[in-house]
Amino acid sequence: MLQFLRSLFSDNDDAALPAVPAGERVYAVGDIHGRLDLFNALIQAMEQDDAEAGSARTTFILLGDLVDRGPDSAGVVRRAREWQQQRNVRILGGNHEEMFLRSFEDAEIMRHFLRHGGRQTVESYGVGREELGAADIEKAQKLMNKAVSLSEREYIAGFEDVIVVGDYVFVHAGIDPDVPLDAQRKSDLRWIREPFLSHAQPFEKVVVHGHTICNAPEVRGNRIGIDTGAYSSGRLTALVLEGSRRRFIEAVEGEDGKIFAAPREIAA
Repeated sequence: MLQFLRSLFSDNDDAALPAVPAGERVYAVGDIHGRLDLFNALIQAMEQDDAEAGSARTTFILLGDLVDRGPDSAGVVRRAREWQQQRNVRILGGNHEEMFLRSFEDAEIMRHFLRHGGRQTVESYGVGREELGAADIEKAQKLMNKAVSLSEREYIAGFEDVIVVGDYVFVHAGIDPDVPLDAQRKSDLRWIREPFLSHAQPFEKVVVHGHTICNAPEVRGNRIGIDTGAYSSGRLTALVLEGSRRRFIEAVEGEDGKIFAAPREIAA
């Protein structure tokens, strides 16, 4: 009888925890920032994990900032696009995608973009480093317009702003704590830090986000941050959600430069 009561209370506790719908499995990936090597390793690890975890309706969510800073933004976008043809992959637009797209026409945004990792993005599309370095803003825009196809820009412009699955909402940066979830401004979804990060009260749903770099995934009662700074740390993190369970998988660049993937234990 005691064992039965413990089981009953345990089930009730589990039922009160945030969850994704029964039969679904979600993999959310933090900011990739041009690290195609880590992205490929993490895709392989997630696919293997999904196969071993049993049958489910699986969704992969990329939390934005696929581009800038790392060496192969074009390769990351291409790989994500290919993966979408095979699997249910949904992609959020981040602030760096926004800067990238606006840079084609806005000279001031172009300056900001180049200062914050955009040079690596433009080079990844085939523009030579010396040529880009010698170009003024107008010339740099012309080089970028020639190198990046319209279809590529349209594809990136089609990235989503918000994804909701069960008790979780997935966004790039966060949300404004004072605004209902269905009335959030796109600028906050892509750029916000405070007062979102320090907000201690529950949101309508648990927010899964990137944008703000942390040494390890930040698991709070109201949010989970999984941007582990792939472009500088060599660590790309995925959160796995199934029922009320949470776990993490990471692709890591070792000291010898080799890439490996492994589960990561984080206290919830």
